[in-house]
Amino acid sequence: MLSFYGFARFVDEIGDAYSGDRIAALDWVAAKTKAALVGPGDEHPLIARAAASVRELETDPRPLFDLLEANRMDQRNTRYETFDDLLRYCTFSANPVGRLVLAAFRCDVRDAREHSDDICTGLQIVEHCADMAEDYRAGRIYIPAEDWRRFDVEPSAVTSPAASSYELRALVAFELARARRFLDAGLPLVDLLAPRLRWATAGFWAGGRAAIDGIASRDFDVSAPAATPKASRVLLHLVDAFVRQPELRRPKP
Repeated sequence: MLSFYGFARFVDEIGDAYSGDRIAALDWVAAKTKAALVGPGDEHPLIARAAASVRELETDPRPLFDLLEANRMDQRNTRYETFDDLLRYCTFSANPVGRLVLAAFRCDVRDAREHSDDICTGLQIVEHCADMAEDYRAGRIYIPAEDWRRFDVEPSAVTSPAASSYELRALVAFELARARRFLDAGLPLVDLLAPRLRWATAGFWAGGRAAIDGIASRDFDVSAPAATPKASRVLLHLVDAFVRQPELRRPKP
């Protein structure tokens, strides 16, 4: 887990903060990762450790390269036209993280991957809503352009010193409803894992739901910096994750 986290943070730092040619730097990481997957060499320690973990687990290395592609996309794209475009971005930026976690848990099976993708996509959408102003100031707009038009609001509205307008709040509520549906679609993942791993996964899910609660409690106003979800709300959703498992296992009529 630590080796995969280190690789992800290393790649994100290059994509967000490297002062040189970021695409070239990401391509360098990709080449070094390919080499490290064959065997130890002169790679950066974070690359070497991630590659060693892939070899030890005998798992698919593609998520490592997907994370690199997500950061390339951030260099090429500053806006996304449709929700499908945003979902495609999530398949590279968020979902690979969940798949690496499953690999570390040794639970890399099809049903688990699908539910993990849902949870990770939901978490990514929540993050995009919480960070709308920060992303806009950095020159990136992740919420789809078609939705800004649908709610008749301009992206620049997120930097207004006043409270969010009704239109902007409606947009945020709309996107968070989407995020909630993805999170809930992924909840059956908890039941697929070994008992000792269920709490960690349920904790990710509960954190996402609590973050949605936090934004909703401010009437979907994103003019203020996002606050850390309250521990009481995380605990409430954590309990809910396990209470709902029997219902999820019940055959649909």
